[in-house]
Amino acid sequence: MPRLIASLLLGVLLLTAGVPAAHATAPGQPLLQQVLAELGRHDAVRADFVQTRSNPALARPQVSHGQLLFVLGHGMLWQTQSPYAATLAFTGRQAARIDEQGRAFPMHDDRGVSQISQMLQAMLAGHADEVRRQFHIAASGTTAKWTLRLVPRQERVARVLGSIELSGDAFLEHIRIAMRDGGGTDIRFSQTRDAGALSGLEKRVLGLP
Repeated sequence: MPRLIASLLLGVLLLTAGVPAAHATAPGQPLLQQVLAELGRHDAVRADFVQTRSNPALARPQVSHGQLLFVLGHGMLWQTQSPYAATLAFTGRQAARIDEQGRAFPMHDDRGVSQISQMLQAMLAGHADEVRRQFHIAASGTTAKWTLRLVPRQERVARVLGSIELSGDAFLEHIRIAMRDGGGTDIRFSQTRDAGALSGLEKRVLGLP
């Protein structure tokens, strides 16, 4: 998934790989299903993002800007535009860096990054089963203004990761990742809209005709 989330949660999600989870009904389940149904209505979405990472070891937060493209059933492109240019592609269980010619270079930490990517793809596609395997999910608010709070199921993961919060309306607007060491990441999406026509490179990378 996106470079920043991967850098924060790669080790955390590797710890939970293959660990089965219970499927108990969580509080707020009706709202959760409504939110996921709304997110799943959009087959292809673009959004601008501002990503801010804070850490007790950093003198100041690290900020980057870019654009996300999500296509239901095909994956996503995470395109950082500043302070550097980089494109990551997440298609199913594959994660790759994309150069200017559209050539894909598989990421060495593919397994963990792909797990993170699958979590976000599942949420954007309106499905929570993938996420429930690793997190408790609680929904609050209304369909017009909702928040989903994800807390790790496994104790060893919870020692590192505090929580992940997603919030929005008809679209995902905000992701907040809180780490136990006091660090955290905020990703704010804006100008979220239906994707419209895809470029030749975007179609090629995502495997579209």
